[in-house]
Amino acid sequence: MERDEFIGVLTNEGFEEILTLERQPNIFLDMHTHPFEAKALILAGEIRLRVGDIEQVCQAGHVFQLPANMPHSETYGPEGARYVVGRKAAATITSSKSS
Repeated sequence: MERDEFIGVLTNEGFEEILTLERQPNIFLDMHTHPFEAKALILAGEIRLRVGDIEQVCQAGHVFQLPANMPHSETYGPEGARYVVGRKAAATITSSKSS
């Protein structure tokens, strides 16, 4: 998928914030969460995502998606990484009582 096509997908899926990010080579981010859902297209380089015991290697052309508040770690490859990411606020659950 090409960058512009992916941005169209993000827009259609309701991602409010769309960014192009670049990460330096060989960076490791230990377990953490984000308060938003993320969906990204890798443009160059490599990202390794670990969720629990599962590691996913994402290279140019791959798309990954993480739900809001999902614990994960990130490792950027020897060339770093450049990617387009959409961010969508976590859905809030509301309830109402009928009297």
